[in-house]
Amino acid sequence: MPDAVSKPVFLVDAYSDPVVVRIDGRASVQNSGCLRDFIAEMLRRGKTRFVIDFQHCASMDSTFLGVLAGAAIELKKSTQNGSLVLARVGQRNLELIRNLGLHRLLFVDAGDFPMGFDAQCKTPLECAPRPEIETARLVLEAHENLVNVDEANRSKFQDVLAFLRNRVEQG
Repeated sequence: MPDAVSKPVFLVDAYSDPVVVRIDGRASVQNSGCLRDFIAEMLRRGKTRFVIDFQHCASMDSTFLGVLAGAAIELKKSTQNGSLVLARVGQRNLELIRNLGLHRLLFVDAGDFPMGFDAQCKTPLECAPRPEIETARLVLEAHENLVNVDEANRSKFQDVLAFLRNRVEQG
């Protein structure tokens, strides 16, 4: 993988328990859809325990955080014993997570969460380009998830929500 350093990627181990996703690079709107689809597929297969490893996460945006919120909400709806752990998030990412209230929904480990899964996370998720309207729906859903987690997020994202609702309605 010659461009692995420059290309943000999610590396996964879908066969471990918990399912592990390692973020290498930037977690953003450009690659959040494939993560959402992967987690949905794992839930369909009966997987209910997930660890997202942030050790190599360069940065993340609100769409990515909204996708994580949506996954946690779906997990809580579908099973009592499910878990979504954000491991080794680091101080800056922890600030973002707390600022949006996600720490009340997810288990967040800011330290050196004991991880023995790095060697198995070798499979990259393929993030195919999505049509603009599908991306708009993804971003809208992600930001609505953030509002569902914490009503204070409504004022933070009201302009984004209004713009995206308008865009999605126009098709």
